[in-house]
Amino acid sequence: MSESRPIAHVRFDANNQPIEHWLDDHLRDVAKLAAEYAELFGADWAHVAGIWHDLGKYNPKFQEYISDRSGYTAALNAHIEVENVPGKVNHSAAGGLYVATLDKDPKKRLSKVLGYLIVGHHAGLPDWVKADATGYSLEEILAQQEHLESIRPLFSSIPSDILNANLPATPPKGGGDNFALWIRMLFSSLVDADFLDTERFIQEDRFTLRGQYPELGELLSRFNQHMATFAAKAEDTPVNRLRAKILWDCREAAGKASGIFSLTVPTGGGKTLSGMAFALEHAIRHGKQRIIYAIPYTSIIEQTANIYRAIFGECVVEHHSNLDPDKENYQSRLAAENWDAPIVVTTNVQLFESLFASRTSRCRKLHNLANSVIVLDEAQLLPPKFLNPILGVMKALVEHYGVSFVLSTATQPALHTYHNAFGEAVVKGFEAGQITEIMPDPAALFNALERVNVELPPDLVAERSWENLATEIAELDSVLVVVNTKKQAAELCRLLPADTYYLSTNLCGEHRSEKLKEIRQRLQNGEAVRVVSTQLIEAGVDVDFPVVYRALAGLDSIAQAAGRCNREGKQVGKGRVVVFVPPLNAKLSGHLGRSVEVCRSLLQAITYPPLHHAHYKTYFEHFYARAKSLDEHGVVDLLARNASELKIQFRTAAQRFRLIEEEGFAVLVTYSEGARLIAQLKAIGPKRDLMRRLQRYTVTLRERDKNRLVQAGDIRELANLSGVYEQITPGLYDGKFGLLVDLSQLAPEELVW
Repeated sequence: MSESRPIAHVRFDANNQPIEHWLDDHLRDVAKLAAEYAELFGADWAHVAGIWHDLGKYNPKFQEYISDRSGYTAALNAHIEVENVPGKVNHSAAGGLYVATLDKDPKKRLSKVLGYLIVGHHAGLPDWVKADATGYSLEEILAQQEHLESIRPLFSSIPSDILNANLPATPPKGGGDNFALWIRMLFSSLVDADFLDTERFIQEDRFTLRGQYPELGELLSRFNQHMATFAAKAEDTPVNRLRAKILWDCREAAGKASGIFSLTVPTGGGKTLSGMAFALEHAIRHGKQRIIYAIPYTSIIEQTANIYRAIFGECVVEHHSNLDPDKENYQSRLAAENWDAPIVVTTNVQLFESLFASRTSRCRKLHNLANSVIVLDEAQLLPPKFLNPILGVMKALVEHYGVSFVLSTATQPALHTYHNAFGEAVVKGFEAGQITEIMPDPAALFNALERVNVELPPDLVAERSWENLATEIAELDSVLVVVNTKKQAAELCRLLPADTYYLSTNLCGEHRSEKLKEIRQRLQNGEAVRVVSTQLIEAGVDVDFPVVYRALAGLDSIAQAAGRCNREGKQVGKGRVVVFVPPLNAKLSGHLGRSVEVCRSLLQAITYPPLHHAHYKTYFEHFYARAKSLDEHGVVDLLARNASELKIQFRTAAQRFRLIEEEGFAVLVTYSEGARLIAQLKAIGPKRDLMRRLQRYTVTLRERDKNRLVQAGDIRELANLSGVYEQITPGLYDGKFGLLVDLSQLAPEELVW
């Protein structure tokens, strides 16, 4: 190793000899890559952040640390800022402090922007002021001059193009209310460039495989070929003719100006493929880079991903959230996706929590959202308690980052700005005319695709017993029953014949896929099939039953369940959708309880068909108005209150923005190939491709259930992946009910090992 030229990283050749990654090369290459990523929103800011992000590595103590006499033991994780590790040198602070010495702005906005980026580029975006006893704040870091003093004597030896880089001059994107998003987008450009340049040095073979995707034009050709084959095989039915018309209308609308669109199509109208047709055509016509398809439920993401993968192959990245490692290290970042693929299928949790995140592994994908088409499938399921922060960031992405959104659903939510009786804004959403409907005449479309009769109970309050329901349901040959909770599903399933299918998130994705395949095959063969499911079956699962029973819930949920009845319109007459009030329905709380209350009030007041499309606007306006708050945790205030002074609480906002209040713990189960993949994970660590495969063998638990199973010795945390657990007890995963979280719900004869 050279004693005069500073080092950024070290790797080892086949003979275990060290090979150095020179620091000046690393700084220049990161600056260049970051600037490319930020071209649309501030290349000069990203460039200077990249050129100064690792100035602290010039510190002799850091050089001593990385060139440890025991043989470069710091090789990989010298790249990661870890708090309170003995001997570890903070190398992120010096660059931020150096900027402060050059900042002539009285409000020090230059040093604050670059300070957030540089100081946080490993440990995550900090708060401006410390919110609790943990972590650190940018304010206190910028006061610790010793980090800068450690490298000041070396200024004469640092290359001039690095030390004297040009200060940025491009105005921030979006103004005061959008400063936080702009900084986060720049941060994404920096941390992804930093990681990828490090990967290029340490694992060049892996780096060269990145970004090797065909152009969207080629993907459109594949799509067109698939749709032509599909159309040639489809039966000539009224429903299929309407689907073809919907597809045509989507293609026709693709030339409209970039912005926010609604795709209002009844369930069963082919939104998954027609929405992709619009997205591809729109992206190509407007020069956009990729398509991101976001789904509300992890439980059904694999179906949509498989549909697209059958057309586009490996151009599709399927990215869940439940296997994101809790702690940052080199391998965890390697496993994280940066969404550089042309088509990404993900969850609302992954998409929106990343847009409010502070962790580097969550943020590094964000720059790839710019200049994209984002399809929000089942858009009515955006969580009310975060609705205003979500709408704010959506508007900013459209106005300043070249994003087009598509709100795809049969039950469009009321996302326009409106006020209560006191003149206060309930929803801070889109203005009149801002959302463009893709379908020329949604009302006519709904009338043409009306395939069911809805039977309401005479009393929307009186509850029915499970025994009474089970007796009635058992007399039907083929029926789908959708209930509101996993406990309800298990209780009803116990009372029905043994061949009744049970579907919930206690089953891993692979198991659910296999069950759904069996269910579809039996329906196609005309065989009797009974299914009891939670609401996971209501979003994107294409099954077709003659009869559907739905526990009283939100009007949108009833409509989604109805979309699984007479879906293909092949029945003589209309299908039956039976709404019932299950036991203890009045005990439902939170989102579910409020949706039941609003739906009951609406159904008692209306006189024309309960699923008429005109009802949804009224339903959602009342639903949002009854919410405790549409920014329940004050996220907007944390990010915008002092934005003009750039005193932003990034870390606290990220902690509060959790779409699922109890995020849950991933348990890897031994179903099918699960055991083999778990063994690989324990042997080689969280490699990206392996983590993708393991997503199909994962069940997410609440903390109390996780703790009970850990104490019982049924599951244990993986040594090389914090926050992820593996199944230990062989019989814990059941062939019918999946992961047996609460055995008290099941009779002994049902514990099928």
